Amino acid sequence: MNRTESQTQLPPGVLRERFMQKKIGVLMGGRSSEREISLKTGNAILKALQDKGYNAVAIDAAREAALELQRAAVDAAFIALHGALGEDGAVQGLLEMLQIPYTGSGVLASALAMNKVAAKKIFIYHGLPTPRFQSLRVAPGCAPDMTAGVTIACPVIVKPAEEGSTIGVSIVRTREELLPALENARGFGSELLVEEFITGRELTVGILNDQPLPLIEIIPRRGFYDYQAKYQQGATDYVFPDWPGAEREAEIQGLALRAFQALGCSGAGRVDFMVDRDGNPLILEVNTVPGMTETSLLPKAARRAGIEFSDLVEHILWGAALHKHVPHTS
Repeated sequence: MNRTESQTQLPPGVLRERFMQKKIGVLMGGRSSEREISLKTGNAILKALQDKGYNAVAIDAAREAALELQRAAVDAAFIALHGALGEDGAVQGLLEMLQIPYTGSGVLASALAMNKVAAKKIFIYHGLPTPRFQSLRVAPGCAPDMTAGVTIACPVIVKPAEEGSTIGVSIVRTREELLPALENARGFGSELLVEEFITGRELTVGILNDQPLPLIEIIPRRGFYDYQAKYQQGATDYVFPDWPGAEREAEIQGLALRAFQALGCSGAGRVDFMVDRDGNPLILEVNTVPGMTETSLLPKAARRAGIEFSDLVEHILWGAALHKHVPHTS
């Protein structure tokens, strides 16, 4: 299927029957720093598909992904890869080359969303609110005074431009803390993002096929939503807030959808926000392959909207398509 065909309004029964006849490869694991999280996501998706009766198999994309896909002879790919080589357009490009329909966003949208600097520039172009920022590019092996180019006053957040799961991220409250934070982030890539630190509430909005899901507020018990807070049981509280009110919730959902569409994303995703002390929502980033265990944020929001986990997985699968139509050659 090409992208145009996948977006036609086919009845669920037709879509189910179509995909029941296909062999589905669930791409998981990979080689990024988020490998273990990806395996959890992938195995949850695999079980949901198999429980639904689909012919689904696991494919670990750690090595020779192209050969593994060809050996498995899959008809469609469900992407459950997080981080580099899975969420950044690389595997999407491979699947386009192999003419294997896949879930989620295409090559360009995936690459743009993965690069926080590029994404924020697009948000600004479209008039979408995002915290003030600047980017630094540091050559490998080079150790200049990286702090000299930072003009945003502390406190700031320092991040690698192309990592997920808060890997390599630091809160910098004083100028003295800036250099260690930059050096830490540089270990995960040469492009760094220095972003204004926003004091307020953290929210996330799931998107499913261009439909925003209910807001979730993220309340880490230690004050910072870092890797430990994301993945350690009980380290963070997740609530469906009533404080925005219906009008403000609809406004934030609208901003989330606009950000998702501005990057050209499709299928399922998640848009993260900070709401400052004055009540202004600011877009942090768009995640094109969100976590998909039964306790992850997107499934929580979907369940709130009346969509159980296995049905959510099935709806994402039905969107699998090629994003570029490649004409047949004679």
